[in-house]
Parts: sequence; C-alpha cells; structure tokens
Amino acid sequence: MTERTAPSSPSSPAPADRTVLLRGGEVHSPADPFATAMVVERGHVAWVGSEGAADAFASGADEVLDLDGALVTPAFTDAHVHTTATGLALTGLDLAAARTLDEALVLVREHAAARPVGEVLLGGGWDSSRWPEQRHPSRAELDAAAGGRPLYLPRVDVHSAVVSTALLDLVPGVTGLAGYAPDAPLTGAAHHAVRAAAHRAVSPAQRRAAQGAALARAASLGIGTVHECAGPDISDEEDLTGLLELAAETPGPRVFGYWAQQVANAKDARRIRELGAIGAAGDLFVDGSLGSHTACLHQPYTDAPHTGTAHLDAAAIAAHVTACTEEGLQAGFHAIGDAALSAVVEGVRAAAERVGLARVRAARHRVEHAEMLTPQTIAAFADLGLTASVQPAFDAAWGGDDGMYAQRLGAARARTLNPYAAMLKAGVPLAFGSDSPVTPLDPWGTVRAAAFHRTPGHRVSVRAAFTAHTRGGWRAVGRDDAGVLVPGAPADYAIWRTGELVVQAPDDRVARWSTDPRSGTPGLPDLAPGAPLPVCLRTVVAGHTVHVRPNA
Repeated sequence: MTERTAPSSPSSPAPADRTVLLRGGEVHSPADPFATAMVVERGHVAWVGSEGAADAFASGADEVLDLDGALVTPAFTDAHVHTTATGLALTGLDLAAARTLDEALVLVREHAAARPVGEVLLGGGWDSSRWPEQRHPSRAELDAAAGGRPLYLPRVDVHSAVVSTALLDLVPGVTGLAGYAPDAPLTGAAHHAVRAAAHRAVSPAQRRAAQGAALARAASLGIGTVHECAGPDISDEEDLTGLLELAAETPGPRVFGYWAQQVANAKDARRIRELGAIGAAGDLFVDGSLGSHTACLHQPYTDAPHTGTAHLDAAAIAAHVTACTEEGLQAGFHAIGDAALSAVVEGVRAAAERVGLARVRAARHRVEHAEMLTPQTIAAFADLGLTASVQPAFDAAWGGDDGMYAQRLGAARARTLNPYAAMLKAGVPLAFGSDSPVTPLDPWGTVRAAAFHRTPGHRVSVRAAFTAHTRGGWRAVGRDDAGVLVPGAPADYAIWRTGELVVQAPDDRVARWSTDPRSGTPGLPDLAPGAPLPVCLRTVVAGHTVHVRPNA
C-alpha cells in the first residue's frame, strides 16, 4: 500500500476528522459488490464505489491510500474475550503448546526460575486430554516444579485449575469449599477463591500491561471491537473499570463490557451501569464446561458417573431476566450443557410471561457458548430472540469422533454440538468470538472453523460465518448500523493481504446461483483447510488507525 497525504498546516483536521480515500483494491460491501474504493469522513463511511468514480473524490481528500489490490473488510468483533487473562497468557506462562505432562512441568520450572522471588506464578492453557499421560499434574509435581512458590494454572477452559500448596495456604478455609479435592483440579467455589487470591497478587501495572498487550494483539488481527466478559467470579470491578478506562484513553479496539452478576432490582441495575457495563451478562454461570466435567447434562457423562454442576435454576434465571428487562438492561448467561440450556429456555420463557414476549425479544438477551442445543431449544432461542454468542474454534479444537467432546459425551452426542446451520436456519442471531484465552484470538480461523465444522451438517457458508463475526457482534450489543461498510456506518475496517476472492458454500446442497459471480455476492478469501489465512496490514477504528503492520 502507498499513501499520499495533503500537506499539513496548523489548521489541519484531526485524524478522525480527515477525509480519506482508499482506492485500487477490493472493498467488501453490500452497497456495491464490485466496489474498489471507499471514502471515510469524520469517522464514518461516506461512500463506496468504483475506481472510475473515485476520481471525483481525490482532490478533496486529505489522504489517498492506494490499496495495491488489498482487500478492505469491516473490522471483526470478538464477542467473548477475557482481556486481562488473554494478556497474562501472552506475557506469561502458556502451556497450550505442551505436548506431554513432562513438557508442561519443564515449562513451569523454567518460568519459575525466570520470575522474581515472591511473585505469584500465573499460567494456563493446559489440556490433559491431549497428553499421552491422560492426567493432570499432581500437587506434589507442581510444588516441586514451582520451587514451593504459589502457582495458579487453570485448565484451558478456565473452569478448573491445579494449584500449588503455597497458593492454597493463601486462602484460609479453602479445603471446606465446594469443588475442593485433595489432589484433583479445583472447581466451583474453591476454584473461584484461589483464582481471586492469585489475581490479587497482580499489580495494577502488570494488569494494565497485560490489557494493553491483549488489545494490541486484537488490533493486529483486524479486530476492531471486543466484548469483555467480566464478573465477580472471574475478575473484579477494578479490572473491568481499568480496562474500560484504558480503551477510552488509548487508540485501539473498542471495548464493550459485561458484568456477570445477578440483578434483582433497579439498584442492582444501576450498579451495573456505574461500572460502565452495558449488560448483566456474559459469564453468569448456569453451568461449567465439558472439559472439566462441570457442564450440566440431562444424561451422565460417558467418562464420569454424574451429570455435571448446575449453578442457576430456571427460577433464578427468570428473576434475573425479568429484572433486567424491566430496567432496560441486557441479560445473559453462560450455558453449555443441554440441561443448562433447557433451564435458560424455561427461565427466559417464564420472564416473557411476566413482562411480555415483545419486551424480552427487544432486549436481545444473550447466551454464551450454547453448545448442546437441541431442535427444541434452538426453536425456543429463535422465539425468544436470544442471541447465541458462540465460539467455532471450540469445535476445531475438541470436536470430531476422536476429540475431547467424544471422550466426554460419546461420539453420537458429540456430533450434535454447535449446530450452527440449524441455528441460522431457525433465525437465531449468531455472534462469533474466541473466549480468549480459552482459544486464541483468531478471527479468520474462527470463520474457517464454522465453515468447515467437523460435523458437515453443522457447516455454514463463509459469508454467513463472516457476518456473524462482524455484524453479528454489533447486533449483539443492540447496534444494527455497524459491522458493515456502507455509507453512514462507523469507519471500523481492516485491510488485508490475501489471495483470490471466492464465494464459498458449505457443501453442494447450497444453490449454485449463490456462488456464481453473476449473483453479485461480494467475495471473501479462500478459507479452505490448508489455504493461508489473510494477513492484516492495517486496522482502523472510528477513522483512527490503531494498527499498521511493519513493512506493509
């Protein structure tokens, strides 16, 4: 790409007030499926169109950017992120690459040796289902690897954790809390207590640096907006307010914050808003996770003699949704197992009977993860207007007949998970995200995971997946005017180096007209497995450049 900027003067407009003409590339816009140019004014898209028509705007532009064939798309929205935890994973101990238990322990030992004495050791990302040992680290092994220091290592799904004895010693009474076991991963209240103790050891400077690293990483991947899913069982109020302040003060992705705490009245709703959150949603836990055997099921796990853990019942869900709807606040829940999702549907339907179905639909309440949906609960989501905030990378990581889902549920039940095609067909609004650091920030990889789902019947088109990861995230926060490059929309966009653009269907059942260039459908990069993913050259949020790839 090359830039031509008009000479500056003392009265030159601020960056967001400048008129920028982008030309000579491909602009992904429903306003003109063959657009090659775009004009941005005052932080919004002013025009999209052809190269010939762009000449009329050149003389009045403060900046002309020659795209040199690059692709311009709306910036991605990641609808489920834990920003501080993502930053700590980027800057701290990440065990995701450990191929064996022994490798993980070596990494812990090396990390402990490199950190200042007295500092609590933080890490995560381990997944024993991928190790040949098929077991978690014992407390004695962790004590030895950490050299007797406090150590907190959540499992990749962040719903359980292994810890050292020294960290347990910092939490009086932890052995009496639900979810404690002498030499097994901690879950429930015990896990929340040790996590809080570990995070209290993170200094404000460490936390701000971690948040900055996470937002910079998001911007480098073409992500213009993140939904921060915070709450008292995950982080603390200072973490959320500090992140929102950082995002407001520093050029980077937009941050919409959620605070996962139950609301009973106007006072509770007011407190949510005082924190800067836009909803009492996100990880308000109805259940846990499949990997930790804490997702709540109707039938027992295949590899464990129980049905998981229920944190909220239908009555509590109904009370929360009712109060939020009456206060004009978005509600939402974390629900993965089929029993948990049944409870969500029952509770939201009860709330709709109290306050009216139209008001519940208008509030756009949301459900995070929503993995074990049935045809009945899918239909209920559509009827109640519930947005499904989902993570296709979960299927890529744990799906398939040999994956973790099949280990936990058996192959037949595992094949029912994450039914994106059925959800779209029923009219359920989808918003894609990563749940980072559970799975990495990786927007094009997420789109690929949905389009090439391990269960063919659940696949969706690349176009539908792309929409869920751009416009879907904006719709989930109540904005229908963003996430798309049309006149009047916010100028949140990314510029990509990529190969030939195509229109990809999930399989041969899709009508051929929709993949024919004559249909006027804008093309997208080829995301077939093995094809290189696009490289982000620049990310712009509200007209401000927040990332430029070096030597782009």
